Amino acid sequence: MLTGRRLLITGVVTKDSIAFAVARRAQELGAETVLTGFGRGRRMTERAAKTLPVPAEVLELDVNRPEDIAAVADDLRARWGAVDGVLHAIAFAPSDALGGNFMSAPAASAEEAFRTSAYSLKALAQGLLPLMSGRDAAIVGLDFDASVAWPVYDWMGVAKAALESVSRYLARDLGPERVRVNLVSAGPLETLAAGGIPGFERLASGWDAQAPLGWDITDPAPVAEAVCFLLSARALGITGEILHVDGGYHAVGAPL
Repeated sequence: MLTGRRLLITGVVTKDSIAFAVARRAQELGAETVLTGFGRGRRMTERAAKTLPVPAEVLELDVNRPEDIAAVADDLRARWGAVDGVLHAIAFAPSDALGGNFMSAPAASAEEAFRTSAYSLKALAQGLLPLMSGRDAAIVGLDFDASVAWPVYDWMGVAKAALESVSRYLARDLGPERVRVNLVSAGPLETLAAGGIPGFERLASGWDAQAPLGWDITDPAPVAEAVCFLLSARALGITGEILHVDGGYHAVGAPL
């Protein structure tokens, strides 16, 4: 499904990362992959990258630094000449903007959550657009349903709502460039990032009971399959979409 497609995968920290599951499945489906990491966490990304079916190189990328995005674009231009797909798996909110601190969070923390988790999708798309334009390329972001308010998610939930809106405007503006932009709204999964959300277990508990299909918080495979589909040429007519991969939880108003 992805044979010959060249993909940039962000957001891999450990082998438990959703982005790692995407990178592994994408390689199994024939894609070439390059990963990104930054700062002290880059060493963890590099260790995970070595365990992929085809060990992948890791590029430095702090998505809030325009010079990093430009350097990644230059590397991919020299390496491949073009890019067929990007996974945006980047999100962050300071601790004082999570865990029940919605009312007390300072503006600076809310702004940091927005910039890193939502504006970064536009920044990355803009930086890589010259390598993707006219190629029926795809950008896929990882989302968590922002249509409702969740316990403890607070300003990250607001940032995800912004991410959903950013993806729609990008779909509008990049469609004429033959670049698709979609999101996958995943159910809760046990990852390093999830562990950084105070009270994450409150979000995850009971999900399996309410989801019509059930939900395994330790298995990112269903999410990876959906991402790979949207990155592939089989999704050529799909853009501006939010695909829920959550066992059907979003469609049910109360526990079954």
